[in-house]
Amino acid sequence: MANELNNLNSAVTDFLIDKNHPLRKEIEQLRILILSIDCNLTENIKWNGPNYCFNNEDRITMKIQPPKNIQLIFHRGAKKREQPKDKLINDNSKLLVWKENDRAIATFTNRGEIENAHSALTEIIKKWIVV
Repeated sequence: MANELNNLNSAVTDFLIDKNHPLRKEIEQLRILILSIDCNLTENIKWNGPNYCFNNEDRITMKIQPPKNIQLIFHRGAKKREQPKDKLINDNSKLLVWKENDRAIATFTNRGEIENAHSALTEIIKKWIVV
């Protein structure tokens, strides 16, 4: 866990302090989980929330507004790309709601949901960042 804390971007931390979000503990829980997956993941702010890049490509964005829940948006960046014929990853967890074959969303409303999804979410992120 200490290594993940070193990867936390101070600009993202400052951004979140300013937001005073009611689900701040859950946001921090997700930040640490995501950054623990691979040391090549980097964190920044994009689209008004924490964003995670792999090999300098946007891959996961945390949607924190409206403050009723937190959504992890799994995507392939801002540029429109040709849709793959099938979903980018196989996932049987039922955590993901697919919007297109290359974009899916996982929604969380509390720490318990994140803790219960920890193992499945870890596998999803590992698969997602390398496709």
